[in-house]
Amino acid sequence: MASKLQQLQSKACQASKLVAQHGSAYYKQLLEQNKQYIQEPPTVEKCNLLAKQLFYTRLASIPARREAFLKEVDYVKNLWKNRQDLKVEDAGIAALFGLECFAWFCAGEIVGRGFTFTGYYV
Repeated sequence: MASKLQQLQSKACQASKLVAQHGSAYYKQLLEQNKQYIQEPPTVEKCNLLAKQLFYTRLASIPARREAFLKEVDYVKNLWKNRQDLKVEDAGIAALFGLECFAWFCAGEIVGRGFTFTGYYV
């Protein structure tokens, strides 16, 4: 156990040195590549304004997203009404999609429990 801790400390030290040496250059390169997205002047007030714009833009997009959702629901209802015409391939794809959703749910539960399978830490 002590040797594993020593290895972990060694790896963390190496990573820290790497970030200290190259972090500044990476930061500058990242800003240079994405300068078209930077708002001038970069102030707290400007950030608050952008946050409000994003919030109200998302709020304004709710009716369009609701309509798209209702179209999807109508499509599923239509499929269910005509389920005798459903192909085995389509049913298999739907089953695999449901299985994938369940697997992601289980993975989220495990992560939420602190990577344990038995229960939550208290």
